[in-house]
Amino acid sequence: MKSMEEMIQAAQAAAETIQKQMNEAQTKLDQLEVEGTSGGGLVKIRCSAKGRVIAVAVDDSLMSDKGMLEDLVAAAFNDARTKADEVAGAELAKAQSGMGLPPGFKLPF
Repeated sequence: MKSMEEMIQAAQAAAETIQKQMNEAQTKLDQLEVEGTSGGGLVKIRCSAKGRVIAVAVDDSLMSDKGMLEDLVAAAFNDARTKADEVAGAELAKAQSGMGLPPGFKLPF
C-alpha cells in the first residue's frame, strides 16, 4: 500500500501533466483558424479557435452603406465566434479524453 506522501506526489504529478496538456491544447486552439461570413460572402472574418481575430475582408460594394456594413461585420464575427467555439469544444474534448477525464468534465481555461 502506498504511503500518504506517495499518493500526494502522484496526484501532484498527474495535476502537472494535465496542466501541461491543457496548455498545449490552448496553444493549438490559437493556431486553428475558422472563417465566419455574412451577406453571402461579402464580409469574411478569420479568427483563431480561441477567438482572436486574424483578418477581416469586406467587399467594395458595401463601402457606400455604413449601416449595412456594420450589421454584416457583426454577423460575420458572430458566425466566426460560433465556429471557433465548436472547434474549441471539439479540441478540448479530444484533449480531455486523452487525459482519461470523463466526458463533460469542465476544466477552467
